[in-house]
Amino acid sequence: MAVFRAFSAVRPAREYAGDVAALPYDVMNSDEAREMVKGRPLSFLHIDRAEVDLPRGTDIYDEIVYRKAAENLRNLRKDGILLKDEKPCFYIYSLTMNGRTQTGLVGCASIDDYMNDVIKKHEFTRADKEEDRVRHVDGCDANTGPIFLTYRTDEAVRKMIADWKESRDPEYDFTAEDGIRHTVWVVGDDSVCAAFTERFAGIPALYIADGHHRCASAVRVGRKRREAAGSYTGEEEFNYFLAVAFPDEELYIMDYNRVVKDLNGLTKEAFLNAAAEKADITEADFPVRPERKGVIGLYLDHRWYRLVIRPECMAGREDTAALDVTVLQEEILTPILGIGDPRTDTRISFVGGIRGLAELERRVDGGEACAFSMYPTSMAELMSIADAGKVMPPKSTWFEPKLRSGLFIHELS
Repeated sequence: MAVFRAFSAVRPAREYAGDVAALPYDVMNSDEAREMVKGRPLSFLHIDRAEVDLPRGTDIYDEIVYRKAAENLRNLRKDGILLKDEKPCFYIYSLTMNGRTQTGLVGCASIDDYMNDVIKKHEFTRADKEEDRVRHVDGCDANTGPIFLTYRTDEAVRKMIADWKESRDPEYDFTAEDGIRHTVWVVGDDSVCAAFTERFAGIPALYIADGHHRCASAVRVGRKRREAAGSYTGEEEFNYFLAVAFPDEELYIMDYNRVVKDLNGLTKEAFLNAAAEKADITEADFPVRPERKGVIGLYLDHRWYRLVIRPECMAGREDTAALDVTVLQEEILTPILGIGDPRTDTRISFVGGIRGLAELERRVDGGEACAFSMYPTSMAELMSIADAGKVMPPKSTWFEPKLRSGLFIHELS
């Protein structure tokens, strides 16, 4: 059963919340981060992507970057921008985008639950990205970005959250530059905190929705601290990591699309002929946003096409094999376009659905060969695959809205 407990968050003073809050470090590159922090001296990107305060060209994995992150965090504490709650609390966090709201509970999850598969994964992690966050967490002595968890909706938890929201004013309530509204309530009542922890103890599993690298890194740091301590009680903060748990029914998964640099030496006609053996292809007069599983959009040479995967290509597929991203990979990308491992092949890149189909057109019109628009993976598919102990192909899910970093920080000591 899941362990989820209150903690004393380091968080912005109320008047600074909107200035500190920042998108997760991994949804932008260094150049984009440098643009985002212009005119925003309090942005948490100065901590999560501290290279923005160092000369251009600085290796983002250089030790100086991690030292700068820790220094910037200390300065926000020293200047009174970030304050620490005097007692353990839970925090209710609502995000509203385009009229729909998802509400999660911010607390600390157990590294043992991760190791014992109570917290379930659906992606592999990359060693370099994992090592980066290990050094960042270790250097800052804190979890600076929340892990995005989900669970099968529990009506008792939903009611407890709703009751607290309805009877209290929020601590934070601001709309970010992208139009997403962020609202936070502090749950400081000991009996209510105990009730949340007790209720989560009856939830069989938590699932990582987003943040596999941050989660794996937090667990590695916790284990490292255990080894260094020699003995531990299990109550030390390094045994836990920062997380926000949302009910699955409230989450929104967008498409995660693919762009390919070249046609593997094929002409446009030869590629379409080869693809026609795998799918029924029709031209479209408008961008193709797939309306169901088994339908894939293709943008090629300034034209959109609708691909309906043939039944024989879908036959016998289950779990990860039945995902559209897998079907595309195994039926078209690998055998026709010669793209092997999408984790490492430099000829393929990925575009989150939040950027829209116009971004696919822009990339292809700008010189890349073709793009594929995908039907989104469902929450049911994600949970079923995680329950089976399997993993999805890379870049299978894009969750929106993104949790902001900097609103909650969990210190490890």
